[in-house]
This record gives sequence, structure tokens and C-alpha cells, in this order.
Amino acid sequence: MSRLANNPVQVPNGVEASLDGAAISIKGGKGALQLALPGEVEVRQEEAGLRVLARGNSRRANAMTGTIHALLRNMVTGVSEGFEKRLELRGVGYRARVQGASLNLTVGYSHPVNYAVPEGIKVETPSQTEIVVSGADKQKVGQVAAEIRKFRPPEPYKGKGIRYLGERVFSKEAKKK
Repeated sequence: MSRLANNPVQVPNGVEASLDGAAISIKGGKGALQLALPGEVEVRQEEAGLRVLARGNSRRANAMTGTIHALLRNMVTGVSEGFEKRLELRGVGYRARVQGASLNLTVGYSHPVNYAVPEGIKVETPSQTEIVVSGADKQKVGQVAAEIRKFRPPEPYKGKGIRYLGERVFSKEAKKK
């Protein structure tokens, strides 16, 4: 069994967890998330928090205890604090702005790129060259940030493109004559 899953997932005040057979739902100030539990794993609600236990001694059951523990911890953190990814645009004329439920990007193409923001995700643009993706679901926040970055990934020669804040792009040397 995963050593991580030996410790219960702490549920802070203001967060409510409810078990419904093969599913668990967690509600908090930032939203509500649900997770379908696999048959190899059992979740018990205790005073200390949520405890993840394996049903049986198979390798898959032992592996799934750690996975479900991490997913539950991320769900609790998401509904209480939320997750955030920051992106920055580098390049002449590159800019972003939010229009309703879509993100409008001008990133060097002959046309503007419109990205429909999925439900449960909040996208903000504090400046024209900065994008903040936030939400309760860690996987969704990371996926949306990756999809936005995919429109113009940073290129290694001039460094132009959309990158995560603090991401270091190694520059290549240009061809010599």
C-alpha cells in the first residue's frame, strides 16, 4: 500500500465531504467536485479526515490507494483554496484579452485566435501580456493552460510565444555563415 495513503486526507473547516457508495463529492467555497471511486479502493470518513484503504492485496489496489489519496487531497485543496496557472506572452504585438466566455489571442497569425473557456474555469488578463487561469479542479486548470500555450509554444531562437510564468526556454544559436 502507498505510504502516502497511510495518512488521512485532512478536511478543513468549510469543506464538506460526502460518500455515496462508489463516488465521493466534496463541496467548499470555490465549488464542488466529484470523483468516481474504483472497485479496488475504499474510502472511509473519520474524525481525522478521509482515509483511503485498499480492498485486497493486488498491485493495482495498492497503486490506486496512492492515486486516489492524491486526487482527494487535490480536490480538498481545490474547493478550499483553488489552483492557478499563470502564462505570459512574449513577442511584438502579442496580446490577450477576455471577451465574455472566450479568450481572444493575437499571437502572430493573420487572424485572431478565440478560445472558448470551459465551465468551471476562470480566465483573467491583468495585463495584455499576462493570462491567469484559475479554478477548483487541478487537472482542468492545467489542461486549459496547456491548450492556451499550444496556440504558440515558445520557440528556441527568439523566445517568442506563450510560456508559463517563470518557465525558462533555452535559446539555440542561429546558423553561422
